[in-house]
Amino acid sequence: MADAKKPLADSPISDVFQGRTPSASEKTWAEDTLAPSLEKSPEKPIGAPGGVNQDDHGNARFSTISNYPVRRLYTQSDLPEDWSAEKYLNYPGQPPYTRGIHASGYRGKLWTMRMFSGFASPEETNERYKYLLAHGGSGLSVAFDLPTLMGYDSDHMMSEGEVGKCGVAIDSLEDMEILFNGINLQDITTSMTINSPASVLWAMYLVVAEKQGADWRKLGGTIQNDILKEYIAQKEYIYPPAPSMRLVIDTFEFGSKFVPKWNTISISGYHIREAGSTALQELAFTVYDGVEYVEWARKRGLDVDEFGPRLSYFFNAHNDFFEEIAKYRAARKIWYRLMKDRFGARNERTWLMRFHTQTAGVSLTAQQPMNNIARVAIQALAAVLGGTQSLHTDGYDEALALPTAEAARIALRTQQIIAYESGVAQTVDPLGGSYFLERLTLDMEKGAFDYFSKLDAMGGMVQAIERGYPQKEIAEASYQFQRAVEAKEKIIVGANDFVVDEAAPNILYIGEEVREAQTKKLKTLRAKRNNAEVTRRLDALKKAAAQEPQVRADAKISDANTMPYIVDAVRAYATVGEICDALRQVYGTYEEVSVT
Repeated sequence: MADAKKPLADSPISDVFQGRTPSASEKTWAEDTLAPSLEKSPEKPIGAPGGVNQDDHGNARFSTISNYPVRRLYTQSDLPEDWSAEKYLNYPGQPPYTRGIHASGYRGKLWTMRMFSGFASPEETNERYKYLLAHGGSGLSVAFDLPTLMGYDSDHMMSEGEVGKCGVAIDSLEDMEILFNGINLQDITTSMTINSPASVLWAMYLVVAEKQGADWRKLGGTIQNDILKEYIAQKEYIYPPAPSMRLVIDTFEFGSKFVPKWNTISISGYHIREAGSTALQELAFTVYDGVEYVEWARKRGLDVDEFGPRLSYFFNAHNDFFEEIAKYRAARKIWYRLMKDRFGARNERTWLMRFHTQTAGVSLTAQQPMNNIARVAIQALAAVLGGTQSLHTDGYDEALALPTAEAARIALRTQQIIAYESGVAQTVDPLGGSYFLERLTLDMEKGAFDYFSKLDAMGGMVQAIERGYPQKEIAEASYQFQRAVEAKEKIIVGANDFVVDEAAPNILYIGEEVREAQTKKLKTLRAKRNNAEVTRRLDALKKAAAQEPQVRADAKISDANTMPYIVDAVRAYATVGEICDALRQVYGTYEEVSVT
């Protein structure tokens, strides 16, 4: 006589629907098909030794890289009762932009393949740019060295040992002219990863373009200029939060009037994720940083529909494929709701979230670095399926050093293979309507708004940063992930499992000769320029920086907007360090309060 079938509640799959009532067909499937399968082959998540990755019922627990629980099966019942494609997704290019901001996706124009590059001297980086452009790159992205990021010249004592090491050394307009020698800035877009000194480096770029005969109104590109994420995650700040925010808003106003095609900020979740956040925290803190910038700009008296279309975003692409795609889709929905409902934007271009994506540097391993090629490919594919507007793929050797020319070429070829061979660019949002993906997208959206409520209650992101709230959240998430890696609940191939002995690969080495060359150039520059004029223009900048900007109806920009004064100082060949020192004299510097 056959054994009686166990009731669903008594079977090893009692949690299969995780609190929701199953449909009749789901219940039948679970009892007739799933339960016998589990009797023969119990589930076990990869990397779960000794049953450590189990739920309260003793069942195997599966989760994303961010520890979001993943169910065995997703069906229509996992979506809201009123869920429909028309209500929750709509069509590509239409609100709420879940399926992308362009109606035809990549069929009309591929994403910009923007390779992040910068090392050693401006001369060497210029050669790398020409190499990348010759191999099919369609945009440039400048990595600056640490002294430049911190507003020091290469000959400053604080720069010792760091000149040209993590990016290119830029000290003056002369260096920027060398960096883009032979590259027509009106014909290409450039992204610059610079924050505290963003207005200074942008001014140098504008003056180089001016010297080439370019029209500022036709220039396209991005300055990262996101100071809030520096206090939250990357810690490359100079001035306290309030004056730093003032400098950012100065660029918003200046750009909307004089360089209207330029993205004056790239609100960056990348570094938040690299610091150890979950995907949800990256999404929530990054988009709320955007809210904070809009609030400060409105306090200045700026119209959100004037500067809003040039706000852009920068996200990480990590290893958990579907979680990343859901993050990008949710981000567009959230930004649309915020711009339309919270800020009353009427310009449809203000509603659109445009974003750049970079594959996850933190996911790369120094062990078996060739494995990173596969990681980068998966991450890049997630970014494309998520609808990114531009993409940077990491070199396989970046866990060891700045990428070699070979590694940079392979990274670019990875994008080209996705674009031209995989077929994913032929249709818009090909994963749209997936029960799993749509559930992830909805949960991402809800989770972000839950964080927004907490941040609103604190008075905004600046006050939250001063309390250490986002820093604590990220630190806890980072700790939990590291604990999971050490317990082998999360497997990092080649690092905590599948380990082999291997020879060290060839890497790019930057020597101290770069600092010596930059120091020599600075000495020559200071001897030949008009130093009295430099002093006069720096004094004018300090005077403007000390004043509160006032908007006048009859003026193009606010009185005391610092950008025109920075441009004047750059034209006189004042250095990055000199301009930042002038602002340090007015604003002081910032020291973070320790978070416990």
